[in-house]
Amino acid sequence: MPSLVSPPRLLSCLDRRNPRVGRPSCSSLREIERLPAGGDVRPELRRSVPQFPAIREAKRVVLVRHGQSTWNEEGRIQGSSDASILTPKGESQAETSRQMLLGDCFDVCFTSPLVRSRKTAEIIWGARKEEMIPETDLREIDLYSFQGLLKHEGKEKFGGAYRQWQKDAANFNIDGHYPVRELWARAQSCWNKILDHEGRSVLVVAHNAVNQALVATAIGLGTEYFRVLLQSNCGVSVVDFTPQPKVNSPHICLNRLNQTPNSPIAAGSSGGRKTNKRIILVCHGATQSNTEPLDGQLILLPSLILLAWLC
Repeated sequence: MPSLVSPPRLLSCLDRRNPRVGRPSCSSLREIERLPAGGDVRPELRRSVPQFPAIREAKRVVLVRHGQSTWNEEGRIQGSSDASILTPKGESQAETSRQMLLGDCFDVCFTSPLVRSRKTAEIIWGARKEEMIPETDLREIDLYSFQGLLKHEGKEKFGGAYRQWQKDAANFNIDGHYPVRELWARAQSCWNKILDHEGRSVLVVAHNAVNQALVATAIGLGTEYFRVLLQSNCGVSVVDFTPQPKVNSPHICLNRLNQTPNSPIAAGSSGGRKTNKRIILVCHGATQSNTEPLDGQLILLPSLILLAWLC
């Protein structure tokens, strides 16, 4: 059973002192514009809030992981290698994501240049005419000598280093690199580019680890949260940004986390990986008070976020 005790640092990053703290999600750019801006973060929490470029208008960023790849299916360590392609199942997952996102009017799509993500982006993007931008920093985590190995081969060949990758990824070192630390730095760089773009509704199609890092850096979580925010194949996460007139960095709201057609609390694994800790965002269904139309548009506004720390 899920424990409802959340890790203190996570709560410190999401807790906002304002009368709508129970209603932090929003379902359209118009809705985002109505969120409070400025002065809503308790002073003792400000050190956890990341700094991002100032924005003039509300911006929604939809993050999608690629569909199942051939190396996902084989259990190989992919990293930033570009030797795998989507399986038929992966293409079907991408089509499901396309249908989920049909109602979103995206201005631009940023995509990892790796084939498995680029193909997923092309399927989701469909007949849209708007711009698709390949972004090198959206490639998957660089795992150097681990890449291409079956997981049991990594364990046999690298021993202690592989165990550290499994148990203490934030401090994992290989070939003179700290892959997770490098990934977090890349994610911050990606956010700067995404927020600098004039598009207000942005699709980002990338990978499990880099999408984890994007979510984590947006809400102020460090590298120790690697593998806590796992992204399933074609899972959708949404981050909303609203300008704050008296503060340079925008207000940030995690709207959705790893939304898939399947149950988010299926036992045993997440995103194809074993995990004993996951964060689940839960909101109740529509009620009369939060489905009133806004200028003729139906808004479904969830009014509760529950952080479940599964142990």
